[in-house]
Amino acid sequence: MTLAAPSPVEAPGRLLLVDDEENILRSIRRVLRRGNWQIETAQDGEKGMDLFRKFVPDVVISDFRMPGMNGVEFLARVKELSPRTQRIMLTGQADHQAIEEAINRSEVFRFISKPWNDAELLLMVRSAFEQHSLLAENDRLCQLNQSQNAELRALNADLEQRVLVRTRMLTLAKRDWEMTFDTIDHPLAVIDLPDFRVRRANLAYAKVAGRPIQELGERARCHKFLFDREEPCAGCPLVAGNPAPSQGRAEISHGESAYLLTVYPMEERTAVCSYRDVTEERAMTRHLIESEKMAAVGNLAGGVAHEINNPLGGILAFAQLMLRDAGRSPEDLESLGLIETSAVRCKRIVDSLLKFSRKSRVEERRGFDLSHCADDAVVLFRAQLKNYPRVTLDTRFADGLPEVFGEPAQLGQVLLNLLQNAVQALPNAEGALAIETGVRDARCFVTVSDTGSGIKAEHLPRIFEPFFTTKPPGEGTGLGLAIAYRIVKDHGGEFEVQTEVGKGSSFTVLIPAKPGGAT
Repeated sequence: MTLAAPSPVEAPGRLLLVDDEENILRSIRRVLRRGNWQIETAQDGEKGMDLFRKFVPDVVISDFRMPGMNGVEFLARVKELSPRTQRIMLTGQADHQAIEEAINRSEVFRFISKPWNDAELLLMVRSAFEQHSLLAENDRLCQLNQSQNAELRALNADLEQRVLVRTRMLTLAKRDWEMTFDTIDHPLAVIDLPDFRVRRANLAYAKVAGRPIQELGERARCHKFLFDREEPCAGCPLVAGNPAPSQGRAEISHGESAYLLTVYPMEERTAVCSYRDVTEERAMTRHLIESEKMAAVGNLAGGVAHEINNPLGGILAFAQLMLRDAGRSPEDLESLGLIETSAVRCKRIVDSLLKFSRKSRVEERRGFDLSHCADDAVVLFRAQLKNYPRVTLDTRFADGLPEVFGEPAQLGQVLLNLLQNAVQALPNAEGALAIETGVRDARCFVTVSDTGSGIKAEHLPRIFEPFFTTKPPGEGTGLGLAIAYRIVKDHGGEFEVQTEVGKGSSFTVLIPAKPGGAT
């Protein structure tokens, strides 16, 4: 059985004196009054034990020789009840056995020999109280340390659980972010500046680059990995924004594709780059612009026809009336005939322009031989060819072609325009032209070729755009091929263009054969 340690209190300390001689108890009590301690006394070991249990002293002084329970046995029992209590034994000069037993059994703090010195006794008791206080403080600190350690272990366990939960949440958030990042269908990349290093990219980014995402190492640069360029892309907002990029946009061309680059700054030297494929959007925009220009051409054609048809009709009427007059000389008749022919030709051109300005109705079309249509166009073109004596024209018209369905006058105007463009493409008005008809894959075709200067690669995508021309001002309006393109598309056909700079060009018009073949 061990007595519980009392709560720490301030002075005075508690002292128990046990001796069978009353005089010794009084003497020691008188000496120790200077210490301001609570002092209790007992004259034998049994009474001392009873008083010890009630009083719970800090220090016990016991004589060795007492009736019944001697001092060694008494202090040993005190040790069992309260190990912290400091034990002091009074012994005579010859009590060597007492000293030995006290050391082995009760582990006394000090020995006091009889007779004692009062100063030494007082100093020894004070030392015992100080030792008791040190042990009490040590026990308190140990208990506090154990309590704090237990609390710390609990906090540490709670912290570890919180860290585990937060780690799981961050892992799930990271996985969700990566899945979201990779499922976006347009290229995204996190770029570090100023070296344009790709820190992170999604799968769409690698798909556009045509490389596995695993090849995206620490040294990958955006312009090199994505577009295989040694230098940053022209107009890239990151170049102008170093080292602190601002949000900006730029259109990046890569082969036949176009990407709208949008930069979103994150940190001082980091930005997110989003690439949106706008190739189809730009093509649609060009198509809409072309449609708007075509509509403008239609309105222009209506106005031109209205302004030209009236005086042209008067010229044709007067020429025909003058041809009927008797007595005209052969020279006058020839001149009037040329006027009539030219007026009819102008009228046909104006009519073609009017037909181009509105979509032809199917019921107005008919089946015809494309070779005959090409021959008619050549007849009109040969009159102009007289002004080019160093130009030759080779015709190769196939016989028995399946009929095509449409308007011969409109397709004739297309061929006449192609022939005029071909002769104008000859350098120094010298070279060879050719026109050929035939059948290919159930479609009739007519090809106009020349040995001229050819078309530059940068101009080729725009040759059918309204008002686009490379001719000097006053020599072209940029409407000829645009009108021809519209007429061919309106007949369900298509254009094929083959060209080589310095060697010439070849324009082929493909028209579907009329269902049922020739009539």
